[in-house]
Amino acid sequence: MLTGKIPAELGSLTKLESLSFGRNNLTGGLPSTLGNLSSLVNFYANYNSIGGTIPDTFGQWEKLEVLALVMNKLVGTIPLSIYNLSSITIFELPYNQIEGSLPSDLGITLPNLQFLVLGGNLFTGSIPVTVSNATKLSNLVLAENGFTGKVPSLEKLRDLEKITCHDNLLGTGEADDLSFFDTLTNATRLARVSLADNNFGGELPESIFNCSTEFAFLSLDLNKLVGSIPSGIGNLINLQVLSMSLNHLSGNIPSDIGKLQKLQILRFFDNNIHGEIPTSFANLTLLLYLDASGNNLRGNIPSHVGKYHFLVSLCLHHNYLSGIIPKESANLTSLFELNLAHNNLSGSLLLEIGLLQNLEILDVSQNRLVGSIPSSIGSCVKLTSLNMEANKLWGTIPSTLANLRGLEELDLSYNNLSGKIPDYLEGFVFLTKLNLSFNDFEGVVPESGVFKNVTAFSVEGNKKLCGGIPELQLHSCNSKGSRNKGFSLTMKLITSMSFGFLGLLLFLCFLYLCWCRKTINVPSVKLLGNPFYQLSYQALLKATDGFSPANLIGVGSFGSVYKGILDEGQKVVAVKAYRPVPDTYRSVTDIWTDTADTADTYRC
Repeated sequence: MLTGKIPAELGSLTKLESLSFGRNNLTGGLPSTLGNLSSLVNFYANYNSIGGTIPDTFGQWEKLEVLALVMNKLVGTIPLSIYNLSSITIFELPYNQIEGSLPSDLGITLPNLQFLVLGGNLFTGSIPVTVSNATKLSNLVLAENGFTGKVPSLEKLRDLEKITCHDNLLGTGEADDLSFFDTLTNATRLARVSLADNNFGGELPESIFNCSTEFAFLSLDLNKLVGSIPSGIGNLINLQVLSMSLNHLSGNIPSDIGKLQKLQILRFFDNNIHGEIPTSFANLTLLLYLDASGNNLRGNIPSHVGKYHFLVSLCLHHNYLSGIIPKESANLTSLFELNLAHNNLSGSLLLEIGLLQNLEILDVSQNRLVGSIPSSIGSCVKLTSLNMEANKLWGTIPSTLANLRGLEELDLSYNNLSGKIPDYLEGFVFLTKLNLSFNDFEGVVPESGVFKNVTAFSVEGNKKLCGGIPELQLHSCNSKGSRNKGFSLTMKLITSMSFGFLGLLLFLCFLYLCWCRKTINVPSVKLLGNPFYQLSYQALLKATDGFSPANLIGVGSFGSVYKGILDEGQKVVAVKAYRPVPDTYRSVTDIWTDTADTADTYRC
């Protein structure tokens, strides 16, 4: 826990051979007086906050073998005099702010160099062609700088174990950018090559897979590689990490990858690889990470994924995979992330999902999954992100989701889910993103927790919701009204049916009365204030003188009207004689009334 500056007085210890200040809190600069330490062999000042430039006087350390200033705040360039210290074997200055370029004669002036570690600085220019002259070099670490051009021949570096040049501007995008692998056939100890995030173009040369059998790490992510993955990759039987993502690779996945039984990390996401996942992948039982997302893979997810007992992350999203999620996936009890989004998967969500108790990220969005959300998902208590958007799920949100108190993101939008929004979501203190939009939820929208921030949640497209914070602009509701809502609808239905039944009853009564008027023969009734009498046909025939034309008063649409005399000449009446009428008029009762007050009306 030492602090302060390095004392300049240390420069007087002329017999000092080793000076180490590693892992302290030293500040200030490097005293130029340290150049007087003519016997110095090892100088370590790693992991401090030492700033300023490297003094030119350090070029006086003619016996120096180790110069290590890892992770400080050094600036400026490396004095050329230091590149002339031919005894240096370890030259480590990574993660500072040192700039400039490497001298073209680097491998000649530093012939004993074993470790050249300059990553995480501001170097530019090309890798010197003479680097191959440093024949003892085992670690070439130039990552995270601004180096450009092609990687030179490395044919003399038989002891080379590591090439780490990722995050530079190496390569030209041309077909032979990786031709330097042809010069590594003698590097029998080569175990690690990291060339990610550069401009390397062309196809993967077969020579990569004819390198050392000790090859354990190959990273070629984020370049401009084309073509297919050579089947010769199966030769690297000790390979543990194979990462070729973010390129333009095409073709099928070679089944020879199944020979890499020590493989722990396999990533080739965001390419144009197509075809099915080879059955030979069943041999990759030590896999920790498998990411084949963003390709054109088709077919089913093979059931042998259940053999990946150590798998931490399985990412197959943004492909064209179909079929069901294999139930063997429940064997992946070490799984941290399962991402199957944007495929054509069908069937129901894995009912045994609750067995994945280490799961923190689950994304099955943009598929064709049906059925309800399994209640067993409540056993995945470590979940922080759950995305089931854009499927065909139905039913209610299970109450067991209340166990997922660590959820930060929950997306159930664009499904057919129904029921009420669970109140327990208000108590999820880590929940910052909630999307329940375009479902069939009903009832009151909560107003606390995540529901207080209109930008943190969405309930759009649920027409049966009410209440919530004012920004939602939903119609108001309260708990009582919400409970009585179903009752009100029932009453409306009962009322409608009652009125309908009453109307039908009145109509039937009307028909019955009409029928009675037509069929019942009343001897003597009053209608419109006039009496009706029951007379025989013979009496009317006599009264009208046999319906004589002399007694004809008038002719109507249904018959003729005659004058008649009754009661021995005491009563004058009008008699209407009907002609036969069509059946449609047989129900009509015809009444004729004289306009004279004294006239009576008779019906025959």
